[in-house]
Amino acid sequence: MANKPSIPKGTRDFSPVEMARRNYIFDTIRDVYALYGFRQIETPAMETLNTLMGKYGEEGDKLLFKILNSGNFADGLTADDLDAGQSTRLAARICEKGLRYDLTVPFARYVVQHREELQLPFKRYQIQPVWRADRPQKGRYREFYQCDADVVGSDSLLNEVELLQIIDTVFTRLGIRVAIKVNNRKLLGGIAEIIGAADKIVDLTVAIDKLDKIGLDGVVGELTAVGIAPEAIERLRPIIALTGSNADKLDTMRSVLADSTTGMKGIEECAFVLSAIEPLGLTNRVELDLTLARGLNYYTGCIFEVKALDVEIGSITGGGRYDNLTGIFGLPGLSGVGISFGADRIYDVLNQLDLYPEATTTGVRLLFLNFGQAEAACCLRLAATARAAGIATEVYPDAAKMKKQMSYANALGVPYVALVGADEMAQGKVTLKNMATGEQRLLAPEELADAVRA
Repeated sequence: MANKPSIPKGTRDFSPVEMARRNYIFDTIRDVYALYGFRQIETPAMETLNTLMGKYGEEGDKLLFKILNSGNFADGLTADDLDAGQSTRLAARICEKGLRYDLTVPFARYVVQHREELQLPFKRYQIQPVWRADRPQKGRYREFYQCDADVVGSDSLLNEVELLQIIDTVFTRLGIRVAIKVNNRKLLGGIAEIIGAADKIVDLTVAIDKLDKIGLDGVVGELTAVGIAPEAIERLRPIIALTGSNADKLDTMRSVLADSTTGMKGIEECAFVLSAIEPLGLTNRVELDLTLARGLNYYTGCIFEVKALDVEIGSITGGGRYDNLTGIFGLPGLSGVGISFGADRIYDVLNQLDLYPEATTTGVRLLFLNFGQAEAACCLRLAATARAAGIATEVYPDAAKMKKQMSYANALGVPYVALVGADEMAQGKVTLKNMATGEQRLLAPEELADAVRA
């Protein structure tokens, strides 16, 4: 007996109902992006490893899916290459490409490659899958979709304000209550300076970013393990435990970071964004969170993260400013800022809270039953008219027993069934059945579309 087929861990199949729900998410995000003037692009699923490596920090590089070279990829390998302790060296010899880890680095590559064709500032959005060789767990997948929006070619903090509006608009439309968290990498850099750990900024931010997952003691353990002095950790404790309003936190940090030029610049940027967003009437709360670090190394300014308030799950949206990213590809001085909606986690949140509108999973609204060859021919003409009127319509393909055809309609949740038998054909009429109420009406063909829309 053949083995039952399966899919790799961390990946999923999606049924028609699930796809309808996912498309509701994608369409909502796409509509809001377009509302704010963003234009769509796409990039290849795979990029060269030269493009991908070194952009996500050491942890990110380990999670890249690498693709074996075509043909005889082992040609020219030596015994040293195959040594068990040389996996990185071996991968470099036999892999030239990898699956994209996110959409931001490929976008930076796109901007540099197509610079002469772009009108700056360039506002793009991109909705495509990405891949990470992570350990699968609840809310974390190896293949998942991101829905990115980025602006490049503008230093203005109004872009940050606009992205916060986009985040709020999307989650308001989806009906998800969220907390929108804001911080600034310059502010974090200032904290590293004043506690005497400026040379450990990457280690510091990676550890702080795990606070929600491993707790304060876990963060302290990680900081100690990377060589940050106990006295520096003690100076850090009250900062990451800071509470109060956004204004209170900013006032406190102005005092704490008074001697740090970098830190004061971060405070200034946060203050501008928070003050600009306040009168715009956002539905969801925007909170300055000094523990927010966003582990990716390329962020240089404001950073964002979104948490659902009614479901226990990780970040469902994140982003920030990444001034230096395009410089890695030979185009220095081009500032960028962007966000990414985690569509798969948003999907899980909507499922748990059952927030989908009823019409989301409704596909076919009208099904014509099939009573034979002549009746089916008549139904095909009527179905064409219904479709021309914008009604999603199906004709059952086989002249099966009515019970089977009605069971099919019930299984798909079709709200209306049309019956065209010999009597209806003789009268030039259609019997329309409401599947929810059981009511049946004899209608003229021209009345059908309005009755189904009602």
